[in-house]
Amino acid sequence: MKNFALGQYVPYNSFIHRLDARNKIFCLIVLMVAIFYSYSTWEMTFLMGGTLFAFIIILMIISHVSFRKLFSSLKAMWLLIIFLLIVNCLVPISKEGPVAFYLGSLAIYYDAIFQSIRIILRLVMMLSLTMVLTATTKPLDLTYALEWYLTPLKIIKFPAHIVAMIISLALRLIPTLLLETEDIMKAQASRGVDFKRGGIKMKIKAITALIVPLFISSFKRSDELADAMSARGYNPHAKRTRYRKLHFGICDLFVFILSASLMSGVICVSYFNITIETPTFLAWFFIALYGVIFMMIISGLIDAKTRERNL
Repeated sequence: MKNFALGQYVPYNSFIHRLDARNKIFCLIVLMVAIFYSYSTWEMTFLMGGTLFAFIIILMIISHVSFRKLFSSLKAMWLLIIFLLIVNCLVPISKEGPVAFYLGSLAIYYDAIFQSIRIILRLVMMLSLTMVLTATTKPLDLTYALEWYLTPLKIIKFPAHIVAMIISLALRLIPTLLLETEDIMKAQASRGVDFKRGGIKMKIKAITALIVPLFISSFKRSDELADAMSARGYNPHAKRTRYRKLHFGICDLFVFILSASLMSGVICVSYFNITIETPTFLAWFFIALYGVIFMMIISGLIDAKTRERNL
C-alpha cells in the first residue's frame, strides 16, 4: 500500500508540472475519451492503442512518475484483470473467427483474447494518466481548476467551490488512508491478528479488527482537518481571493492543440473505419506521429526559454 501513487503529488520542476492545472484536466479528459474509442479491426485497435500507450509512457517519463509505483498500484487490480480475462475467454461476445486453442471441449477464440488485452490496456492507460495528473498537480491548484470548470453552475446556485474542495481532499487523503491502513495492519499483526490465513470466520474477525480502528482514525482525522480549516478562517460561502493565480501560457496552448489533435485523429480513424490497408493511411499516420513529436519538442523549447527569461 505504501507504493500506491494515486493522489500523491511529486514535487519536481518538469515541463508538465508547470502546465496550467485547468489544461491538464482538459487533456486528461480528452485522452480518456481517445482511449475508449473502438476501431474496425484488431490491427488498428492495437496500433492506435499502442501509439497512445507510448505517448502516455513519454508523459510519465517527463513527469518523473515511477514505473515501479505504477506496477505496485496495479497489484490491487490483478484479481479484476484475471476475472475479466476468464469471463471474456469463457463467455466470448462472438463465437465467430479463428480458434486459438481448446480447453477440453471449450473453444477459446482469438477475439476473446484480444478483447481481454484491450480491456487491460485501457485500465493501465487510465491509471497511468490519473497518476500523471495527481503527481504533477498540487492539490490546491487542482481545487482551483475544478472550481473553474464548475463556475458556470454557480448560476443555478451550485456550490462549485465546496464540491471542488471535497474532490481535492478526497484525492489527497487516499494515500494517507492507505498508509494508515498499513500501520493498523502491522499493529494488529503484532497483537496476533492473522490477515493471510484462517477460515471465513477468522477472516471476518481480522477485517473487523482493521476496519473499526480505520474508521475511528478517519473520523478523528476529519475532525482535526475541520478544526484546522476553521482556525484559519475558512468559510466556503465567502468570496475568496487567491495568492497564486493560474495562467494559461503558450506552452499550455501547444499541449491543448496536441491533445485536441490526438482526439480528432482517433475520432476520424474510428468513424470512417480506416484500416491499415486504407490507401495513404500509413503516410498520414507517420506524418501525424512526426507532428506530435515536433510539437512536443517545440513546447519543451518554449518552456526552457520561458524559464531562462524568468531566471
